[in-house]
Amino acid sequence: MAVECTLCPETAVIDQPYAGAHLCEKHFLRSVDERVRRELHRQIPRFPGGTIAVALSGGKDSSVALAQTQRYFGRRPNVKLVAISVDEGIAGYRPATLRAAERLTQQLGVEHRIVRAQDELGTTTDRAAAALPTTIPCSFCGVWRRRLLNDLARRADASALVLGFNLDDLAQTILMNLARGDLGRLARMAPHRSRQPGLVPRIAPLGDVPEREVYLYARLTGLPFDHGECPHAGRAGRNVYREVVWRLEEEVPGTRHALRRTHRELVDGGFLEQLGAPGRCRSCGAPAAGTLCRACEFLDRVRPAVAPTDPETS
Repeated sequence: MAVECTLCPETAVIDQPYAGAHLCEKHFLRSVDERVRRELHRQIPRFPGGTIAVALSGGKDSSVALAQTQRYFGRRPNVKLVAISVDEGIAGYRPATLRAAERLTQQLGVEHRIVRAQDELGTTTDRAAAALPTTIPCSFCGVWRRRLLNDLARRADASALVLGFNLDDLAQTILMNLARGDLGRLARMAPHRSRQPGLVPRIAPLGDVPEREVYLYARLTGLPFDHGECPHAGRAGRNVYREVVWRLEEEVPGTRHALRRTHRELVDGGFLEQLGAPGRCRSCGAPAAGTLCRACEFLDRVRPAVAPTDPETS
């Protein structure tokens, strides 16, 4: 049975239990536009101009993030957008997403730069996964991707790096860090309010939009994106928290927003101010909580594992 939009007589295309609303296509698209506009205004206020980098994987979230960032800044001649992508070297997955990313940047007329893990790090996610079979691939793939995105954003002289994190992503990360008692990582979560030496501030304009609404927005607006799943994703430690957050949201609508509000209040209250990464990695110079950043720690583990036997390195 068709359900009427809360705001007009048109048929609703989505329900929002956390808001007690049903929205038609027009009002749904407007609601996403407004939430993203509000987040950009809050996270990067009074932007004076310059370059903004957008991390573009080719999936739904980063594609919507790029389109929305262009929508927000597109009429400002003093703002340049550049889309940056990382090829981690994941066979059967990354090539398709990069093709979707290329289609989108061509459609939007945005410059697109790609960096490859093999060129920058001397290894790939697939090769590292084979060399470290007992290590969850997402653990090293994630830190390497963040490092390469930051490196590419710095080369572009970007003042901010836009990430495609949606509300579900942020809620899962907040719960994961709270459950682990990792207040340091909680403090370093995007969106960033200030610039650490060597680190381009990351912002998350989709932070108030649930994942399924990002997907629907991408479909309704005809954005090109690839919806494939990484072959290593099944081993991700985040999967437990994804299921927990989903079940909590089903039982108590608004849980994701409450988790994000908790994080924001901890930041606003200054409780996490002294918990960032005060040191520098002795290997690459990146911000680090210890003597080595996580990216270099994993590289040190991978290199001796692949060097003696891998024919590509001989």
